[in-house]
Amino acid sequence: MTASVSAGQDRRILDRIGDMVTAEKELRAQIAEGEADGDLARAQLAALETELDQCWDLLRQRRAKEEYDEDPGQARVRPASEVEDYLS
Repeated sequence: MTASVSAGQDRRILDRIGDMVTAEKELRAQIAEGEADGDLARAQLAALETELDQCWDLLRQRRAKEEYDEDPGQARVRPASEVEDYLS
């Protein structure tokens, strides 16, 4: 895989992360202003946060593989249970 293809895929992941961060901010604002159904909005927010964590994890995997001369295309989205149980 060429570096430009890999960079393009990383860019798409980063663009998706940016879109989700925007959606997260909008949802948080709606919750704060009472414009969203509380329970539904919190469930949507939790799902969005999980997907964000998975995207960040995928990007870290890709970068690590590239750093160690492995194919970043072999990185895969890991299950939420695995990504959410990381210890900082």
